[in-house]
Amino acid sequence: MRSFTKRQAAEFYRRLAATRPIPRTELEFINPFTLLVAVVLSAQATDVGVNRATPALFAIADTPAKMLALGEERLAAMIRTIGLYRTKARNVVALSQMLIEQHGGTVPRDREALEKLPGVGRKTANVVLNVAFGEPTIAVDTHIFRVGNRTGLAPGKTPLEVEAGLERVTPAEYKLGAHHWLILHGRYVCTARKPDCPVCVVADLCRYGAKTAPAELIAARAATPAPLAEPKIGRPRPSRPPAQRARRR
Repeated sequence: MRSFTKRQAAEFYRRLAATRPIPRTELEFINPFTLLVAVVLSAQATDVGVNRATPALFAIADTPAKMLALGEERLAAMIRTIGLYRTKARNVVALSQMLIEQHGGTVPRDREALEKLPGVGRKTANVVLNVAFGEPTIAVDTHIFRVGNRTGLAPGKTPLEVEAGLERVTPAEYKLGAHHWLILHGRYVCTARKPDCPVCVVADLCRYGAKTAPAELIAARAATPAPLAEPKIGRPRPSRPPAQRARRR
């Protein structure tokens, strides 16, 4: 697979940016703490599912102290519609305790400190650093991992390899929004089962060899049988009147 040139990578991002001039996360949050909680809850879950549960939660627990006061059991009950909710409730209460004890109740602006919190890995730390603090980090989730490999923008066998590749190839002016543009492109266009290549704005730059054909073309081909060879039709002979035929006998 051919690597992207600097010019191609810049054009790739320019087009994605044009489709979403103001890139932002689809998770709903109030402050850095609620963002951190939302991202922890979103692991192996959808943003839509998390957003259904968090408004009521954040209305009564938008700080580490309030989350501790809420307690694990009540928290679990409020997020029970989210997958792995018991484990996530345990982690959220534990990270709230750590934030109070080690960071004065605030979310640290430091990757190493963030990754020490329960339920927080590199991806979550990158999201928080990018969205809450404006750091040009690129969090690699399943969508970005797929886009990086499928398009050839930043192929890699692990999320860390893809992240390193994106850090190298992404122009500085696009790094702050890169995570959002890539994740939304993967979520709504470059989907896992059937990428919507006909509407993709970077289809001509993409290295993917099995691009999805336009749906209209597929339907037309399925509905229209292959044409048969037309029979050769000679020039018709004019019919003679019955009287003329009788004289010839």
